[in-house]
Order: sequence, then structure tokens, then C-alpha cells
Amino acid sequence: MDLYVVLGLAHGASDSDIKRAYRRLARRFHPDINPGDRMAVARFRQILEAYETLMDPDRRSRYDAGLTADQADPRATSGFEGFDFSARGTDYSATFGDLFAEVLTDRGSRRRPPERGADLHQTVALTFQEAFVGVTRAITVTRRDTCRLCAGSGRTRVSPGPCLACQGAGAMRSVRGHMVFTRSCPTCGGTGQQRPRPCEPCGGIGQQMRTDAIDVRLPAGTSDGDRVRVPGKGNAGLNAGPPGDLYLTVQVAPHPLFRREGDDLHLVLPIAIHEAALGARVEVPAPDGGFARLRVPPGTQSGQRFRLRERGAVSTRDGRRGDLIIEARLMLPKVLDERSKELLREFGRINGDNLREMQG
Repeated sequence: MDLYVVLGLAHGASDSDIKRAYRRLARRFHPDINPGDRMAVARFRQILEAYETLMDPDRRSRYDAGLTADQADPRATSGFEGFDFSARGTDYSATFGDLFAEVLTDRGSRRRPPERGADLHQTVALTFQEAFVGVTRAITVTRRDTCRLCAGSGRTRVSPGPCLACQGAGAMRSVRGHMVFTRSCPTCGGTGQQRPRPCEPCGGIGQQMRTDAIDVRLPAGTSDGDRVRVPGKGNAGLNAGPPGDLYLTVQVAPHPLFRREGDDLHLVLPIAIHEAALGARVEVPAPDGGFARLRVPPGTQSGQRFRLRERGAVSTRDGRRGDLIIEARLMLPKVLDERSKELLREFGRINGDNLREMQG
């Protein structure tokens, strides 16, 4: 019988490899897990023999040298003496009860890694003027926050003291015939101390739903569809992880006069015929609520554009301002009296060029 093959290992395996293989096979073939299964008992005897031989440096060297089991260790015995796990002088972690006590203790004491909280998303509506100059808006957010009673631990604080179930030993022993088994105390998880109870307000999760009103500054120049990030205002993280962020998607209402393209603003400005023909200085409504003066040169045509530098929206990227682009649109007067009609006829006789022939 090749002891390395019994454990599923290659010759020259390390001690840690031997321990891992033994633990894996012991959980599968131990007689207490397979009551009444003689094949499992025989298989476990082989596994135990292989483990004890290969974990002992002297016995392993003799075995690797090709000596028999009796030559390798004259103290070797047969039978089920090894089932008294509490009295065996072998490696502590090799006993069946301690194997599972180790697993349960690891599960109870192993701390989960921190997890970042989830991001939250909301929509905020602004008027054109609010988006242009910037505004501070109160936002109501419903999110998961760290429980204030347990500070996110999910457990209540208890006064220190020994576990009542195991009397502070951290382990429970049971005897079945000639076999003594040791397992981790399920009440205290092997610590020997009283374990805290789940926090009642948060149900042991460590978080509670909370609705807060937070003030968010939306910068000047925010445009429709922009997303504004508010750090740390998402859901709280688990296991002391960082919180998520709050993302606000901005919806800007259209303006009756201005149209935004990038950081530039566009305005259609009605121009009378005499202003377009003779030139004029007109007041133009500005997006900040005031007025700007525009010089309309003589002979201005309908559709002609004028640019007022840095009178547009502020860029949220670099702080520069766009331009205000004004498109002239000639408006015909309402002819209500004969005097106005006569003047237009006279204007047509003086300027009698046929524009359609000139286009042809």
C-alpha cells in the first residue's frame, strides 16, 4: 500500500499538503460520518495510518527508504486505539473533533472583507435660470445608513463573561463508547465568552433605512442631462466598507428665448425694416436677466448672425464662458394706414431692382 497514493499525493509532498489531504479525506470517510459503513472504517484506518506515518519525520524517512511498517516503527499497533481523539498525542488539528471545531471557529471568527455601498441615482429639475447661475437645492434621499445603535456591527454589546453552555472552555466533549469527540461550542463559537446578540433595530444587518435632506450645490452652467456626483451619499458599505455615491441627473426646462448649444446660447432677435436698412443700436435680453447692447449695421439681412463674446453659459469643465449668438430676423410692419402704404410704394419705386431677376 503506497501511503502517498492513499492521501492522493505525490512523493515529496510537503507537511502542509499532507495536512490538507488528511483533513479533506477525514471529513469524507470518518466512521462517525458513515455509521455502520465498514468500507469507510477500513478506508479511514488507511488514511489515518498514512497521515501519522508521513507526518512523523523518522517514520517517513524509514518509509521512504523502503522499510516495512513494523521496521519503520516498532511501536505501531492495530485496532481502534486512535479513535480516542482526546488522548492521542498527534497533531492537535488532525483529530476529527478538532477538525470540525476548527472549521466552525473559522466560520464564526472570520471577518468578511469590507464592501463598498451601492450608488444611488435621482433626477433633479431646474429652471433655465437656475442652471445658468447655479443653485443650492435641498435633495431628499432615502438610503441605507449605518445603524447608530450598533455602529454597523449588527450586534449588541454584552458584558464580558464566560459562556454558560461550555463554562468558558470554548469546546463541547462527547463520549461514544471508547471514542471521545471534541467540537466547538455552538453557543459561543469556540471563544469561551458570551456572544453578543443581534441588534434589534437593524435585525443584525448593521444598517437601517433612513431619509435625509441634504443640500447639494449645482454649479453655474449645468446643462440638461448633466450628472452631478455627491460623494458618500449613497448606501452605507458593509463590514466598515466605504459608502457609495449619489448621482443626480439634471433636467433643465427650456427657455422661451434662449437655446443652448454646448456653452453657447442662441437668440433670435426681431429687427424692423428701417433698423435693418439704416442700422441701429438695440437692447438685447441677456441670459442673466439684464440687457446687452447690440449694434445692427446698415443693410443687415434676415438670418445674419452676431456674436457677443463671453455672454453665454459658464463651462463646468474649465470655467470659461461661451458666447451669445444673435440671429437677426426681419419683421414686416402691419400696414394699417394709407400713409404707410404710400411710403412703401415710394420706397419700391426708388429701389426698383428686381431681386428675383438678380437671383436668376
